[in-house]
Amino acid sequence: METITTDFDRRIADLRRFNRFYTQKIGVLEEGLLSSPFSLTEARVLYELACADQLTATRLGAQLALDPGYLSRILRSFERRGLIRRIRSPTDRRVGLLSLTAPGRAAFAPLDARSHDQIGAMLDELSEDQQIRLVAAAQALERLLGPDADERAPYLLRPHRPGDMGWVVQRHGALYAQEYGWDIRFEGLVAEIVGQFVKSFDPRRECCWIAEQAGENVGSMFLVAEDEATAKLRLLLVEPKARGTGIGGQLVEECVRFARQAGYARVRLWTNSVLVAARHLYERAGFRLIEAQPHCSFGHELVGETWELAL
Repeated sequence: METITTDFDRRIADLRRFNRFYTQKIGVLEEGLLSSPFSLTEARVLYELACADQLTATRLGAQLALDPGYLSRILRSFERRGLIRRIRSPTDRRVGLLSLTAPGRAAFAPLDARSHDQIGAMLDELSEDQQIRLVAAAQALERLLGPDADERAPYLLRPHRPGDMGWVVQRHGALYAQEYGWDIRFEGLVAEIVGQFVKSFDPRRECCWIAEQAGENVGSMFLVAEDEATAKLRLLLVEPKARGTGIGGQLVEECVRFARQAGYARVRLWTNSVLVAARHLYERAGFRLIEAQPHCSFGHELVGETWELAL
């Protein structure tokens, strides 16, 4: 029985419970993985050799974080069974290169197929939305715990789709309350802007870009028509965990590019002086400040700013 005394202890217990659940779910506690004659570790060695031919034992051990002695015993067993071969490196005769033999590939093929079918069966029990959430959660684990945990995942920009508008309103309300202390009236304003966008959306002259990272929404920006010659940028947002990746600048750039193609003469935006990071993005994109006006909104004394870019 685990003794939980702190929040950190609770997190440890939660992850240990997940480990027990998932190892049971994918059957790694069985004597032979996926009804095969191989243990989990042996199957991983076969997988690495199948995916990257001619590995050295040193590199293989590093990839799998295996004790050299333990790995050596597995490799000797595989050699006796004719599953792998060792050849000398043509560039360094002291180095041995490992690869699967034809019998080795034949032994690995059904194991690989069963693994594919097992995960497919597990996903098949879920809706498409649940499948996407599960994969995103797995990718998040890999990013956080992997060797490149400090590197940001790649992202994509896409047009809006059903469900995105609610996310835009909710995240603006939550983030601006958290980071600037703005009250719920700001979330109401965002809801009005989004509602008007949906009601009068003209795809020839207006757009919404959603930034997505690992299957999760992490940013947004809108371009809407103010008049025949003028477009407005609205609702720039980048989630804190995705900042510093260039997403904000890319959202601004894509909206400006769209405005040029749509034939506008200028792009304007309204922001507040406290939004320093956003102002920096606008200035870098070529916008210039044309007006500043104090106002009291969302429970705070603010300075509203109008910026403009001639196209």
